[in-house]
Amino acid sequence: MSKNLSVAEKLKTKYHKCEEVTNFKDMLERSAEIYKTRTAFKLKDKNGKIYSQTYESFKNDVFALGTKLIEDGFLGKRIAVIGKNSYMWAVSYLAASIVGIVVPLDKELHTDDIINFLNVSEASCMLGDDKNIRGVFEKFGDLKNQNIIFIDFDDKDDLKNTFCYSTKLKDGYSLLENGNKEFEKINVDPDEMRILLFTSGTTGNAKGVCLSQRNICSNILSTYGIVKVLRKDLFFSILPLHHTYECTLGFLLPIYSGASICYCEGLRHILENINEFHPSVILCVPLLLENVHKNIVKSMNKTLPKKYQKENENPFDDLPFIIKKVVKRKIKNTLGGRLRVFIVGAASINPNIIKDFDNWNLNTLQGYGLTECSPLVAGNTDFYKKEDSAGLPIPNVEYKIDNPNDTGVGEILVKGPNVMLGYYNMPEETNKVLKDGWFHTGDLGKIDENGYLYITGRCKSVIVTKNGKNIYPEEVEYYLNDNPLVSESLVLGMKKDNDDETYVNAQILPNIEAITEYLKGSVPTKSEIKKLMSDVVASVNSKLPNYKHIKNFIVRDKEFEKTTTQKIKRYGDNMKMEK
Repeated sequence: MSKNLSVAEKLKTKYHKCEEVTNFKDMLERSAEIYKTRTAFKLKDKNGKIYSQTYESFKNDVFALGTKLIEDGFLGKRIAVIGKNSYMWAVSYLAASIVGIVVPLDKELHTDDIINFLNVSEASCMLGDDKNIRGVFEKFGDLKNQNIIFIDFDDKDDLKNTFCYSTKLKDGYSLLENGNKEFEKINVDPDEMRILLFTSGTTGNAKGVCLSQRNICSNILSTYGIVKVLRKDLFFSILPLHHTYECTLGFLLPIYSGASICYCEGLRHILENINEFHPSVILCVPLLLENVHKNIVKSMNKTLPKKYQKENENPFDDLPFIIKKVVKRKIKNTLGGRLRVFIVGAASINPNIIKDFDNWNLNTLQGYGLTECSPLVAGNTDFYKKEDSAGLPIPNVEYKIDNPNDTGVGEILVKGPNVMLGYYNMPEETNKVLKDGWFHTGDLGKIDENGYLYITGRCKSVIVTKNGKNIYPEEVEYYLNDNPLVSESLVLGMKKDNDDETYVNAQILPNIEAITEYLKGSVPTKSEIKKLMSDVVASVNSKLPNYKHIKNFIVRDKEFEKTTTQKIKRYGDNMKMEK
């Protein structure tokens, strides 16, 4: 009988056992009780010296900050958290999500977008880095809530309504010492919205994903079921914590599991930090893994005897057994000496790179997920893996292909306890993607006879860069179309020859009437129009993070093809980027 089971069905008999939790407060209290004096975080002090923060002290900090947030009137309110990955961010996220609704924001967002999301979410408080708080104050008048409170991680309090983080924490401890039990009394409803995430930076059309704590806790348990996290594991946190991928799998999963977390001090410090902290687990995007791979191959070809060297190629497979052992040890030592697994997501990766890392005794597990799914949907596991696949369905989650074509490719639909509650205040958008209990991902894929999922493309418009950054064309188009000299625009992701990176390209239909008026009545020449559109593009780029910058554009001389509802078609002739 077992011979006829698919790999996905066999996997169901092998899951690692785990203890159920449904909300963050219970999870935190459980971990603090079980792992009390174990290290939850390895941190650096101001002098660069590494010290440990225990599970008990982490829980106490969350309780102290949460108690002060309640005292300040934020029970049940929306509380934003923004800033670089840090211990303070972790404490603030948990405190905010237990006291009220946490709104994690991308620290790289343009100030206009941050203010817009504070307005849309109706945030009463924002905890964050001084840099981000000062950015908001430059346009303070645009905030709908002029009484919003800011808590500064850098302990600056020279701005209106701004308080030092350390002071708030200290005040919280005083309240606890005086018998305040308000935080302890909170009963978190695991099924109500407690996390509000914005997946798009579109100033005029913010889309917020509403997640419950059960959504995320179910994803933690499902992931633990297929990838065992050891208590001795140390997670190296590189990817931004506001994103569910890093937040769920790189922060909350290790906290549930009794492992430890350390923070990267910036992309320039990755190797330096790895050799300081000696992590065993790294969550990353393909670009990071590709760069590590490139450096390892380069180093091998530089240090191996000449007869084994291969120009720009991995020479490992052709090495004698004894040299392979030496090389594997050197590679592991280069990466801190303890690294055992890379978890890769956010974009597809060359399967040969995964094979190479496996040959070097560095397990590399690729997965697939979305913010709307908290985020993981499928993953390669401790038990079964395929280098060219996104993996198998995680425990308690199903997926299927809607309306497959002749080759089995269609839209990926997902069902499970990890699927979001809906889009914030957008019932029509929610109804478009949540139908009959299934979430319509907008991604194209196929499933083989063993249940492995293969991502083949995207039927939604999001552009995904090589390092996993999501770029929503509507955001860039919003800024372009906001200029009176632009009539319409269409933004696409394009690849160049001999380069697998995806770049932002724009087609712009100029508003000739407005340009003529701008030029004081003279009919514009082609070169004048091109120059003006170039200025428009430069202006738009100045409002966006680097990875969203328009790299190339063309000026159209005819209107875009449109649907019957006058929406620009994102297919057909409109997709051609002719120069």
